[in-house]
Amino acid sequence: MPITSMNRKLSVAPMLDWTDKHCRYFLRQLSTHTLLYTEMVTTGALIYGKGDYLAFNEQEHPVALQLGGCDPSDMARCAEMAQQRGYDEVNINVGCPSDRVKNGAFGACLMAQPEVVAHCVKEMQKVVDIPVTVKCRIGIDDMDEYADFARFIDVVAEAGCDTFIVHARKAWLQGLSPKENREIPPLNYPRVYQLKQSHPELSIAINGGIKTLTEAHEHLKHVDGVMIGREAYSNPYLLAQVDSDLFGYDVTAPTRFELVHTMQAYIERQTDEWFKPWHVARHMLGLFQGQPGGRIWRRYLSQKGTGKTPDPALLLNALSEVEAAQKNSKDYQESKLG
Repeated sequence: MPITSMNRKLSVAPMLDWTDKHCRYFLRQLSTHTLLYTEMVTTGALIYGKGDYLAFNEQEHPVALQLGGCDPSDMARCAEMAQQRGYDEVNINVGCPSDRVKNGAFGACLMAQPEVVAHCVKEMQKVVDIPVTVKCRIGIDDMDEYADFARFIDVVAEAGCDTFIVHARKAWLQGLSPKENREIPPLNYPRVYQLKQSHPELSIAINGGIKTLTEAHEHLKHVDGVMIGREAYSNPYLLAQVDSDLFGYDVTAPTRFELVHTMQAYIERQTDEWFKPWHVARHMLGLFQGQPGGRIWRRYLSQKGTGKTPDPALLLNALSEVEAAQKNSKDYQESKLG
């Protein structure tokens, strides 16, 4: 499925250990047009690993694979694998600051090696027709001036990359944990806006700290796209308004109750002997965020979804608890919640 400029208006960030195929299927029920990304998958895992790291549900389209690596031939080989499996885009990770990534000489540390990233882009584009994009930071460590950032973009763009997703924080590769790197370095949205002003020919999406569609609209005055990260995970129902609010489609959002029934049916279709309902339910903990019964929903899933004897009707039973709580809520009649 070709990715259009419309799809790029909103995307959900690749999040390690979070945005697996079950998460993406769930998020797709909320929005038809939002661009979804896989967790980062390394070239080593794809080439030498025994698991099927490229598995996804056909309903996830448009969906992009985020790839971690720095060897151009390996990156090209994995991009070709992704295209053959039906992915709509391959994205190069140049933003992750974890020790695992640093030790592998890829991720955010590649901000200091734009020529390596450019070489990867060239080799990947030789073997695939789908877009090859880059997700990066605005800088790393002491290489945090606009000139450093602009040089990285210029070198990679000259190699043929025309789409960049920019986390508007620099990364401290020494002294901060990955979690701290998502919170401590200050956001610098104007730097990403400046990049777009300097390169109107490029597609630029912004990422970092974006929590509402109102904020997304403000960013879209300056850049081409917005990538939402952990807010889409902790408060997923945010995406239910995206197709009408951002993409302009005359559609009715599914209710939370309808989503529960859809995902219960999804659970019942799973045939993997290792599958457990919790593999889906863990991505839905925030579905009733801020709603009557939200705490009960999270507690029920957490308590009944884990353990050696998981409840096969986990979602429906949790929903019954929520319905009872809502009916007993003094705000129930006024809220008219879905």
